[in-house]
Amino acid sequence: MDWNRVEGSWKQLKGSVKEKWGKLTDDDLDVINGKREQLEGKIQERYGYQKDQAKKEIDDWFGSRKW
Repeated sequence: MDWNRVEGSWKQLKGSVKEKWGKLTDDDLDVINGKREQLEGKIQERYGYQKDQAKKEIDDWFGSRKW
């Protein structure tokens, strides 16, 4: 599976993303707009994670989705 599914379904997935990463604001989610790099950056910014940790969390979240 590729990230294009997330980009295409971003409006529906925003709730799941906010549930997983509650420190992200609605404005953050609008800026991210389904872009993985933007999501990684915002998670790093809000949670103080290193890039590898943010990537792993996103991979785990993405892999756990029932597509």
